[in-house]
Amino acid sequence: MITDFPYPILYQSPRLVVIDKPAGLPVHPGPQTRHSVEALFPLLSRRKDGPWLVHRLDADTSGCLMIALRKQALIDAQALFASGQVQKTYWAVVNNAPAADEGMIDAPIKKITAREGWHMAPHPDGQKAQTNWRVLSRGKGRAVLELTLLTGRTHQARVHCAVLGSPIIGDGRYGGNAGPLHLMSRALDATLPTEQVSVRAEPHDIMRRTCQDFGLLLP
Repeated sequence: MITDFPYPILYQSPRLVVIDKPAGLPVHPGPQTRHSVEALFPLLSRRKDGPWLVHRLDADTSGCLMIALRKQALIDAQALFASGQVQKTYWAVVNNAPAADEGMIDAPIKKITAREGWHMAPHPDGQKAQTNWRVLSRGKGRAVLELTLLTGRTHQARVHCAVLGSPIIGDGRYGGNAGPLHLMSRALDATLPTEQVSVRAEPHDIMRRTCQDFGLLLP
């Protein structure tokens, strides 16, 4: 049993852990910060064959993050992610609420590198990217969207909300305003050879306060 990890653990077994990653915490250490999910790995396991990140979340995205404690668990879980057999559900608070109540975005995404840095953009030559979306709540021109990512491209939820014309609050890179990013990995559901993982994370306080300000209801 893991007892001294500083963030909520949503699921744990001898092979896998799912944590509720806070917004602002990068998964990898970098030149700007040493504090990261990977820096905390010794608190999860001191074995030589792990831990490893099964997938990634942006530093500013909170919620469900799966970590493998064994090499075979990593192989099994990453195979499920790669084949689209993991259900990945995100919640986003967006500006300019869409007129419809649900839909599907099918827009390939490509990495664009420029002098000032890189970003992802919809592009016919990009990788296939599909997202189902539905409105959970509306208020004052904003909305809470539930996004089901059918593929796993970098910044997919953020780019696809922009494609929808409803950029995520706080997503200055893709058409939103400055401030905290209102995007979270709400749920992960995966059936592995050894176990069933089904977890839910809760919205962080800033996201909840924003919803209250605009009269948006979170399920």
